Amino acid sequence: MPVQTLDISPVGRVEGDLDVRVEIEDGYVTNAWTHAELFRGFEIILRGKDPQAGLIVTPRACGICGASHLSSAAWALDTAWGTEVPRNAILARNLGQLAETIQSIPRYFYGLFAIDLTHKKYQHSSFYEEACRRFAPFTGKSYELGVTISAKPVEIYALLGGQWPHSSYMVPGGVMCAPTLTDVTRAWSILEYFRTNWLEPAWLGCSLERYEQIQTYDDFMAWLEEDPKHANSDLGFYWRMGLDIGLDKYGAGVGKYITWGYLPHEDKYQKPTIEGRNAAVIMKSGVYDSFSDTHSLMDHSFARENTTHSWYDEGTGDVHPFDRTTKPTEKNTQDFDNSYSWSSAVRHAESGRLEAGPLARQLVAGGKHGQDWQHYDRFILDCFKKMGGASIHLRQIARMHESVKLYRQAERCLREFRLNEPFYIKPKEKDGRGWGATEAARGALCHWIELEKGKIKNYQIIAPTTWNVGPRDGAGKLGPIESALIGTPIADSTDPIEVGHVARSFDSCLVCTVHAHDAKTGEELARFRTA
Repeated sequence: MPVQTLDISPVGRVEGDLDVRVEIEDGYVTNAWTHAELFRGFEIILRGKDPQAGLIVTPRACGICGASHLSSAAWALDTAWGTEVPRNAILARNLGQLAETIQSIPRYFYGLFAIDLTHKKYQHSSFYEEACRRFAPFTGKSYELGVTISAKPVEIYALLGGQWPHSSYMVPGGVMCAPTLTDVTRAWSILEYFRTNWLEPAWLGCSLERYEQIQTYDDFMAWLEEDPKHANSDLGFYWRMGLDIGLDKYGAGVGKYITWGYLPHEDKYQKPTIEGRNAAVIMKSGVYDSFSDTHSLMDHSFARENTTHSWYDEGTGDVHPFDRTTKPTEKNTQDFDNSYSWSSAVRHAESGRLEAGPLARQLVAGGKHGQDWQHYDRFILDCFKKMGGASIHLRQIARMHESVKLYRQAERCLREFRLNEPFYIKPKEKDGRGWGATEAARGALCHWIELEKGKIKNYQIIAPTTWNVGPRDGAGKLGPIESALIGTPIADSTDPIEVGHVARSFDSCLVCTVHAHDAKTGEELARFRTA
């Protein structure tokens, strides 16, 4: 059969910035290109601005994970200025990020991914009718509960920052809030509401304590059979249906994974430095290489960006963000042999292309590298090995599993506050370079800042989507989503739902309609809503 080329625009349900081109031969994707269609230019906006402008501007980079950008911006200035950050402030920053990420889990799963399980392609599945009852948009019982409950955790963020999204309560030297006992009590009640109304009864079908006993793939399978409530929870139901419809069979990706680490410890990072971060985060940083089954720490010095196939006039070499000057080109066209995206191709200087996100975090959590006190959890890594590697299915399980870990960390933050101690220590401004990193819900995020003569000389951001959606690099290596699309089975080229499965398993944040057309003839094959 001849090769068929499809352009799918856009591929997601929220922000319509990502288009995908795929070539299909004999019912399978044989080549793929991901191209980001929106230029934001935050790095250019911030040039020449006050050093603290990033605290206001960068949280607007995203409407769903502004706390992660704010945290990275604050830590970047902390390391540049050599500040001291009180333990209460570290806890308040962590709690804000945790609240935001916890809300993102049900919002993503029900609002962006699980809708796909009601697609007509799966009418043959014995799980289909129940999937429609649970996950149909707006009317599904789990959809309605999950999307509604997702609004609760960010009430905790609003207690700290006054609003969500787009608060700027994190600042160099601490935070601009001082929670009272009433605030902490209120935050506890919000967490409890989230747990007792959704996390335990709907998501898990059991107590957190019972779920936390799961350490391996075999433990999970035993848990699944132990009680009908486990099997019929949304986690248990998704596990069973995902396997039934073959979501474990494709969408593997590049096989290498990154996390910058997460949640600086309140007693170990009060005098933050770039060099000291890896030894001070609760959730450790790392790169997991599945081909060699090895874990190593991730350092910012390994980060490289390549714009060979991007709409920037910056040459074709690999450049560290500190050495990059963003130079967008004008009047661009899609040239899939040359430049075709606003995203750069992000690489590890030694390991190459890496996938970011919940799966990456959990695979790194299974490593014995890092400090003995740092978080360790081998469950997803064991599943990865027992199930033959990454897939659409395992990305969802990793995110669902992570919800319990993050909930416990939020509880810990509330327990550790010492309300009679400071939340802010005024820093002294100076020129220099700084770097701040964290884990957004969607993966590895970091900011680099260079200050000169009291102004921002250079600002660079590498977001999770940059890692995952980036185009081919200078050596022609595919990005993570491009790689994950290879081998995807396409049952109906007029309705390529499988492409959406793969892209959405990375939580690519995109908009609400899909148009598919044959790239050679220009004929529109289908126009259909994805929500």
